[in-house]
Amino acid sequence: MVVENIESVLLIGGAGFLGLHLIEQFFKNDPKTKISVFDVRPLPEKLSKQFTFDPKEIDFFKGDLTNESDVKNAIEKSKANVLVHSASPMHGGKTEIYQKVNVEGTKNILKVAKESGIKAFVYTSSAGVIFNGQDIHNADETWPIPEVPMDSYNETKAIAEDMVLKANDPKSNFYTIALRPAGIFGPGDRQLVPGLRSVAKLGQSKFQLGDNNNLFDWTYAGNVADSHVLAANKILDSTTAEKVSGETYFITNDTPTYFWALARTVWKADGHIDKKVIVLQRPVAILAGYLSEFFSKILKKEPGLTPFRVKIVCAYRYHSIEKAKELLGYTPNVDIEEGIKRTLQWMDEDL
Repeated sequence: MVVENIESVLLIGGAGFLGLHLIEQFFKNDPKTKISVFDVRPLPEKLSKQFTFDPKEIDFFKGDLTNESDVKNAIEKSKANVLVHSASPMHGGKTEIYQKVNVEGTKNILKVAKESGIKAFVYTSSAGVIFNGQDIHNADETWPIPEVPMDSYNETKAIAEDMVLKANDPKSNFYTIALRPAGIFGPGDRQLVPGLRSVAKLGQSKFQLGDNNNLFDWTYAGNVADSHVLAANKILDSTTAEKVSGETYFITNDTPTYFWALARTVWKADGHIDKKVIVLQRPVAILAGYLSEFFSKILKKEPGLTPFRVKIVCAYRYHSIEKAKELLGYTPNVDIEEGIKRTLQWMDEDL
């Protein structure tokens, strides 16, 4: 049996929300591992108290992930034997940026990584690649990618994921894995929990889309990062590399909850409890979404509500992580309640 250590890991997109958790978990896995970050923006100067690593100890490479020389320079100087690609624009952007980062960027990184002798390539995909607006009940990795994608974000994620899996080449000692996290939240998140707090401040928490009978997967960011470390270690183990590589894995907290449970937990923790909730049933909410889009185009503003958002909020979307448990040894170490607690503590820090 040959088991290589993660001597050096290069985190593409490592200065982002998930990236900070990746640094933390790779550091905890082995403090001797050299950790490098490649991103278009530097690491934050001040970090949450919940992160134990020193940003000054992290080698940083600024560059464009679609630029071959930029990526090659980072790989060569970091001397990485593991590469994690978690760079991706946030939801709500334009198709062009998703195409550039998720498709062209991934294509370039794969090419350079293989040519540069990287052995382990771990890609952060999305559980959303199988979602087309229909309910998803305990889906495993055999669930098909829809022919008609729900949105350009997940469409390009699916294309990138396919490239990553096809690039897997044990004969050339190049192993790839694609992880599909669902509903990520945690310290450093600039969308989900901060957005929920803003909703409460605006007095909009009394409105609820759907009847809240739909189960949904939320996943703590530290757990997602754990799965990346496990994937890298499995690839570097000669006894498991071929078995686990070239595969996709759903990553969740393994505790599906009713969609609005997380929001109301956040609001309750802030001392905000609505005595009466106004429920907009799915058909009504979708109609309101179309109207919102229509008038927003006329006013040249971003719509506050869209049919896409309604379908996400009202659908059953939970997944099986049995494959990740069996082949990667993954278990979520931080539960939802503790994850929310840590996230709120981070938001209350003076950063």
